[in-house]
Amino acid sequence: MIYEPVIGLEIHIQLKTKTKMFCGCPTHDTAVKPNEHICPICLGHPGVLPVVNEQAIHSGILMGLALNCEIASHSKFDRKNYFYPDLPKSYQISQYDLPIAKNGFVDIEIPDGARKVARIGITRAHLEEDAAKNLHKEGENTYVDFNRGGTPLIEIVTEPDFRSAQEAKIFLQELRLIARYLGISDADMEKGHLRCDANISLRQIDDQGGIVGARFNPKMEIKNLNSFRHVERALEHEIQRQTKLWEAGTPPFISMTRGWNDVKGITEEQRSKEEAADYRYFPEPDIPPLELRELADEIRRRLPELPAARRARFVEEYALKGSDARQLCEDPALAEFVEHVFSELHAWFIALPELQETEETVLDHEKEKLAKLVSGWLLSKLGGLLSERAIDIRTMKINPENFAEFITLISTRKLNNTAGLKVLNAMLDDGDDPTHIMEEQRLGRMDDEGTLAELISSTIESYPVEVARYRAGEEQILQFLIGMVMKASEGTADPGIAKNMLLVALKAE
Repeated sequence: MIYEPVIGLEIHIQLKTKTKMFCGCPTHDTAVKPNEHICPICLGHPGVLPVVNEQAIHSGILMGLALNCEIASHSKFDRKNYFYPDLPKSYQISQYDLPIAKNGFVDIEIPDGARKVARIGITRAHLEEDAAKNLHKEGENTYVDFNRGGTPLIEIVTEPDFRSAQEAKIFLQELRLIARYLGISDADMEKGHLRCDANISLRQIDDQGGIVGARFNPKMEIKNLNSFRHVERALEHEIQRQTKLWEAGTPPFISMTRGWNDVKGITEEQRSKEEAADYRYFPEPDIPPLELRELADEIRRRLPELPAARRARFVEEYALKGSDARQLCEDPALAEFVEHVFSELHAWFIALPELQETEETVLDHEKEKLAKLVSGWLLSKLGGLLSERAIDIRTMKINPENFAEFITLISTRKLNNTAGLKVLNAMLDDGDDPTHIMEEQRLGRMDDEGTLAELISSTIESYPVEVARYRAGEEQILQFLIGMVMKASEGTADPGIAKNMLLVALKAE
């Protein structure tokens, strides 16, 4: 019998607003003293009235639209009642039956997965305030920092449409990217901007792919997942654990909450899972309902291009490979840089005399070559140099215009790869024009065949043993000799021309 995982996610994304959800206290990230950003409203003192953060409403609608959801024309806030030290009011202001967005979907690609593409349904996306943060010190008291309390969150609940841990991880990474493209959150899991609980159960599948027994079985909710790696590992562990229970004839019979222990690599039982009725939801009396139709229409008109659409356009418009387009679109700033580079290159490319009145297939081939140069130099060469210097695309001194000029020098063979790396390093040092660097440091292609002939002659004289071996039939020695010519030219000789001239010289003697 086959046991198929059925996985759904509950995700909280901390919104990047200046103030909290219902008061004027500033939100914070790090380096703030405990209980510094608090007021009577976020501490739940008697008689205070919450006021909705308009920016948070805009962010919620933006995310709902990006997830292909229906935006509610009429929405409201509710009180979710439970008692815990991190909740000073003994209730959380959230949304229950009229969320800001519902019934959406996100399509994800799964490299090397059982299914290559999956459509993940979005049940709902609603706004709420965050709880405070409990600080546990082993052997001491538990302290509560209320700085985080009241921070705006959007909670996204998916349908149980994931069939593997890999799919859940890919979805979360795509969701993080969407939030960054929208500019509503940094969605950094390690900093708590994006938090995830995973619900998982198994069901039996017959050889024809049909479901045996119940469509859905009691689920386990896994908490304490604060990285993509933790999500993947916890789900893989839980699939194995539940499979063993099914094979032993003792499948889970009640929904439970389990915590992920990354040190032990296991999930641990915590408590039975709460249902909606346990929270005694009722409408928040101090906040009027939200009428969102006109606002949603306005925001829809200024929705930015989303990651999936940009990746597809990079492949179609710039002839990039799908894998390269995905890497280049992983960071909105990098994607913007690429846009400007190709814009500069396009003007140069279409003006080339040799490409006028050229067949379309030839033009496509040239576009592919140019795309390969851009992605190769940007991702591998420049990316490596940036990593070495601990800087990124936002802080480097190279602008898109200069990088496009650099690519044209490589494309027209005025610079070879060895010299190109030297020029790229110099550009990072001072942001100078690549042509100026090439000329000043004499790194351009050696066009003087007389000078190259002298270098070849000198190389042959300097390595008589290797020359004799080549003439005796060891043809692999040729690569060594070409390397010595390139070294003598300080990387400025054209390798192809150097090879041809070297062959002629070797045969002549």
